[in-house]
Amino acid sequence: MQTSIRFISLLISATFSVAAHGVSFDEWSDKVANAKVRNDPEGATVRQYFSGKEQDELDRKLTPNTVVYRAAEVATAKKDLSELGRMDLGKLTPQQRASAATITWSLQNTVDAYPYREYQFVFNQFTGLHVQLVNFLSQQHPIRNRRDIENYLVRLKQVSDKMDTGIVQARGAASNGILMPTFITQASIGQLDRFLDGTPENNVLVASLVQRMANVKDVPAEDQAKFAAEAAAIVKQSIIPVFQRTRALLQEQLPRTNNDAGLWRLPNGDKAYAVVLRQMTSTDYTPRQIHEIGLKEVARIEQEMNTLLVSIGYTDGSIKQRMEKLEKDQQPKDADPRPQLLARYEEILRDAEARSKLLFDIVPKAPVTVKREPVFTEKTAAAHYTGPARDGTRPGIFWAPLPGPEFRIVGMRTLVYHEGVPGHHFQVASQQENTGLPRYRRDRVFGVGSAYGEGWALYAEQLAAENGWYGDDTVGRLGQLDAELFRARRLVTDTGLHAMKWTRQQAIDYGIPPAEVDRYVVMPGQACAYKIGMMRILDLRAKARKALGDKFNIKAFHNVVLETGNVPLPVLEKVVDEWIATQKG
Repeated sequence: MQTSIRFISLLISATFSVAAHGVSFDEWSDKVANAKVRNDPEGATVRQYFSGKEQDELDRKLTPNTVVYRAAEVATAKKDLSELGRMDLGKLTPQQRASAATITWSLQNTVDAYPYREYQFVFNQFTGLHVQLVNFLSQQHPIRNRRDIENYLVRLKQVSDKMDTGIVQARGAASNGILMPTFITQASIGQLDRFLDGTPENNVLVASLVQRMANVKDVPAEDQAKFAAEAAAIVKQSIIPVFQRTRALLQEQLPRTNNDAGLWRLPNGDKAYAVVLRQMTSTDYTPRQIHEIGLKEVARIEQEMNTLLVSIGYTDGSIKQRMEKLEKDQQPKDADPRPQLLARYEEILRDAEARSKLLFDIVPKAPVTVKREPVFTEKTAAAHYTGPARDGTRPGIFWAPLPGPEFRIVGMRTLVYHEGVPGHHFQVASQQENTGLPRYRRDRVFGVGSAYGEGWALYAEQLAAENGWYGDDTVGRLGQLDAELFRARRLVTDTGLHAMKWTRQQAIDYGIPPAEVDRYVVMPGQACAYKIGMMRILDLRAKARKALGDKFNIKAFHNVVLETGNVPLPVLEKVVDEWIATQKG
């Protein structure tokens, strides 16, 4: 398995081989992207990639998860890589070169990851099939009109088959000795119990439909009631039984599991981890190198935090202990503070939008808001962002988990800057609205790991601190440093778990909350993307500032990074280098 980073360096700097079969690069890349989206109906719905009858037909299907489907996906990726390799791309524009390199990276990742597909765990508590299906249907399938409701019901009837396919795959993986750790299996069982609790009428797949239908003006109340009754019947007759079968499977497997957490325990686990680290960070760093970077950053950040903690009277104990005491002291006194916390998040978001005008020329047209994470996933979810609907029917959303009884107060401002403004909302929505990019890049059809996106969001946190957004709010500033410390500890913890045989408890003792540790267990490598990506963006900014001197403009630098969109870090570096050369000229 050859790293794609060296392949990308060839793509973005050298002459390629013009067009295969007389097709231009733009025509070829559009064809490949369209085929990829057609093959993923759920992704097509989220992106609303097509129009008319074609989009409607996709809106009535779920994305397959069969063995045949996955094998075909890899075969297609190999074919596309072969075609790309035969093209003469020497006359490409800089943007086309970036597109070619990004497509190559994505396709190669698909091929490289295929041997380790079972290591993702079908029913894990974070990205498992049961979580993905419920979140997609209840949050992302649009409910704008009668046809959307009809399509929703058609999709609802397909849930059982897709879940049953997952059950077969989970059984097959178990027969190969690939089981989730005990604590992950228990967490997923708990999720399934919450889903199965209550009547079909109160199930999230029905309740969310009822809530969203209320905003559809051209569907009378009596019709809405009929649609709700049909959804409840489907949930009762097929979805609850298949979730019960899933729970039974996990309960059956539980006695065979153990608490070993990392990929090291699985066949060729070291190779699997190397693949995901490369995909998530878009670097060739080894686990040991990432581990050492994390240790150095932890020491640096803790020293800065100690100074601030002492300044507000927190002098005793470790950084972790003092931050826990600070968080406890900041807890709200209301019986249920959730409404006030959501209002505070919204207030911070609006303030961030105003402050961003001094640092950004490019801001999204789409609005962004804050919503509470659904109860079904709230106990195991991390805060996250979902992009706005292309047709304007859904804003960008920062999803805030508020399970209680203790709440995240110290880091509220930083969380908004990361998930909302100027973090993920600026990055995702700006890219989506950038008509200068081909459609497939606007909608991130070709995935490239997390280094750019999460790196930008963590960069956004530091940008706020650098520009005085916290003012004299020492507690808020400590929240920002604690968030950065958390990402540095992630480098140590993720590599510790998957390459150095750390136990779950070691990771918790190192300062990572249990739910976060469990996330790293089932999403190896992803936690390393944040800090590595942020450091690379800061390196590129420093490089540009040094090269341009008085000509350097922070808004212009942000324009370049945001207009390029989600690409592997080597591609972003090449784009920034070209921009520096242009500015000098």
